[in-house]
Formats: sequence, structure tokens, C-alpha cells
Amino acid sequence: MLDLYSSRAPALSPLSTSANPTVTLTPLAPATRFVLRGDVAVRLAAGTAFGVALPEQPCGSARQDQRAALWLGPDEWLLMDLSGPSEAAQHALTAALAGLPHSLVDVSHRQTAIAVEGPKAELALNAFVPLDLSHTAFPVGMATRTIFEKAEIVLWRRAADAFHVEVWRSFAPYVADLLSIVQSE
Repeated sequence: MLDLYSSRAPALSPLSTSANPTVTLTPLAPATRFVLRGDVAVRLAAGTAFGVALPEQPCGSARQDQRAALWLGPDEWLLMDLSGPSEAAQHALTAALAGLPHSLVDVSHRQTAIAVEGPKAELALNAFVPLDLSHTAFPVGMATRTIFEKAEIVLWRRAADAFHVEVWRSFAPYVADLLSIVQSE
């Protein structure tokens, strides 16, 4: 089972038993995460302060260096600083949003992330996610909140064969265990 609770990423074996793995799971390093809610003025101010223009399109994403913004709803975004824990992002956002009606919640300790990569990553995820994850229906850059069996996740396609799965820490072992079922198939 993947150790998703430690601060260091453990050495992992690919899910595939062959010499050329078709799917690999990698727990991602700790990151700073915020859920932001607000109107257009909030979106613009937050984008400037965070260093990433927040997506306007449904299920869109934007990335600049180690920072990413995922559209979760008409007035909701997941902001991630993938470089690790940082108070600088929160200070910048708090200052930029002062005086604007908004909600900014730090969810860094609530969530963790798993990279699901390889030529069969799409197939492995589609065994548990009720969305069409084909390239035409779920292209690179698309992100959405969805269900992975009984767990809520945020799924972001970062490359043709690479997905970023955000999941609540308490559900991470469940998600990792289900994905490991692919190994036996």
C-alpha cells in the first residue's frame, strides 16, 4: 500500500508487473492548497497575486512554474503551490483580496495528491471514475471535481498519459488501494 501520510514520498513499485510499467502511482510532495470562491474581481485580483491567471472556462486549468489554478465551479477555484508548504502565497492572496467579498480556505492539510501516469493511466482511472477520460472528451489541461468510486477527487489531466489526483487524506489509502487492483489485471 502507498504511504500517503508521511512527509517523504516512499519508493514505489509500478502497478504493472512487467519490466515496462503501464501505470505508475506516485504520491506527490506536500503542497500549499487553497479553495477560493468569489466573483470576477476576486478572480482577477487572486490571479495577479498568485501569479497564475485563474481559468474562466469550465473545467479549465492554468499553470505557471510550480503554481496551478483549477476551475471547480462558476465562482470556485483550487489554487496549488506545488513547490511545497508556503505562507507567502497566503499572505499575497490575503492582501490582494482585502476589501473584496470572497472565501479563501487553506486546505493544504486536508488533501494529498497522487500522480497516475503511463500508457494505461486513462484506463486505470476509468475503471473507477464515471467520466469519459478519452483524449477528445477529457483533453490535456482539463480538470474537474468528480467521484472515484465513493471518494470525491479533483482530477487534472497534466499530459496525454499523466493525471494529477487530489484527494482528501482520509480517502487516499482507499483510492491508492483501488488503483492497485489494476496490477492484477
